[in-house]
Amino acid sequence: MVDGLDGLRWQVHEKRRVYESDWVNVDLVKVEPPKTEPFEHHVIKLHHVAVALLINENEEVLTLWRYRFAVDQWGYELIGGLVEEGEDPAETAAREAVEETGWRPVGEPEHLGTFQPLPGIVDAPVNAYIWRHADKVGEPTDGEEAARIEWIPVDRILELVMRGEVLGSGAIVPVLFYLASRGAGSR
Repeated sequence: MVDGLDGLRWQVHEKRRVYESDWVNVDLVKVEPPKTEPFEHHVIKLHHVAVALLINENEEVLTLWRYRFAVDQWGYELIGGLVEEGEDPAETAAREAVEETGWRPVGEPEHLGTFQPLPGIVDAPVNAYIWRHADKVGEPTDGEEAARIEWIPVDRILELVMRGEVLGSGAIVPVLFYLASRGAGSR
């Protein structure tokens, strides 16, 4: 723990599963923040996810244009999926790229980071990787993933994020990290 912050850590007294499925688990956790009475708090647990940011020599990002019924919205996403039991997250991201787009990442990926999209209530680790080269090896084998597969100039992605056309932190965080690190490297 960070020096001096141990006293600010919440105490977990008990936890019980209130819903379980192949896709999502919900726990009811009795917690006690410092100087506060204990209370029950929901925690949503999702599977570990890996995403692939593929950038080509023209500084374009490979995207999926798709519909998400949960938010009733069309938008751009990066390639990604659930990390299977025993699978390395980088392998997941590369496998998903081929399945969802027909493009195979080439070379060793750079790990951009691991993040939790909504850590106050959701436990859903996301690993993000970047490849700077990919080869077209065929057509997507997972036809429901995208209405359109499109290479978009990376500089245009920020505009799409600002317009709400890039869906989910699994796409937004890696792209913004890439844009920020690219700018930081030029200083």
